[in-house]
Amino acid sequence: MTQHATTGPWGSQPPERPGKRPPRRVRGAKLGTTVVEQLVDDIVRGALPPGTALPPEADLCEEFGVSRTVIRESVKVIQEKGLVRIEHGRGTQVTDPRQWNLLDDVVLTAVIAHDENVTFLDELVSVRTALEAEMAAAAALARTPDDEERIGAELAVMRANLASTPDFAAADVRFHDVIMAASRNRLGRAIVNSIHDKARTSMLYHGEYNEAVMRQTLAEHQAIKDAIAAGDPEGAAAAMRRHITDSWNRRRP
Repeated sequence: MTQHATTGPWGSQPPERPGKRPPRRVRGAKLGTTVVEQLVDDIVRGALPPGTALPPEADLCEEFGVSRTVIRESVKVIQEKGLVRIEHGRGTQVTDPRQWNLLDDVVLTAVIAHDENVTFLDELVSVRTALEAEMAAAAALARTPDDEERIGAELAVMRANLASTPDFAAADVRFHDVIMAASRNRLGRAIVNSIHDKARTSMLYHGEYNEAVMRQTLAEHQAIKDAIAAGDPEGAAAAMRRHITDSWNRRRP
């Protein structure tokens, strides 16, 4: 009978074989931060699958070269992020991924890093599309002359930098941000900026920039700007939704 590898919740890597884990000494003032990041990474990539217990405190102390106090505080932090729960008689159990706080910076970074089949990035783009379309519609109704000037200025920077991918991309990000600012939706803007910043750390998210792609992106941004300037919320939402969706489809691995 063929044996199939067990996959982690976000990637295709099998969990590590149980047993004694090699030492991973950490140094510096932020020992707890390093322990938290490495344990979160272990859980997200499936080395510590849901339903299994964290190694005993003594083993973690030896593995990371830190005190029991550091380990206990680190486990509390991981529990607050929703990745583990402490059960009497069973130790500290890894939870189901549906219980994880995916908006937490450490968790989100790890999930994106191990999203080998880009299913999580698909979800992220879907959320971003919904929020930014809504904010584009709000911007069409709430924009001020200063907002319109800032939106136009970033579009002009993009147009002037078709020969410079980094400058074009930076202006692209700012274009979206000034529209979100014009919507006056502070929470939506904070959520999009948080998830988008983390997504851009993944090479799978970027895709390939070339002049044709940049000119298409510029045309899509122009349509968004025109709808907002016309005070057309439905048109602004549709243009934003079409741009984000088409842009992802162009660069999705």
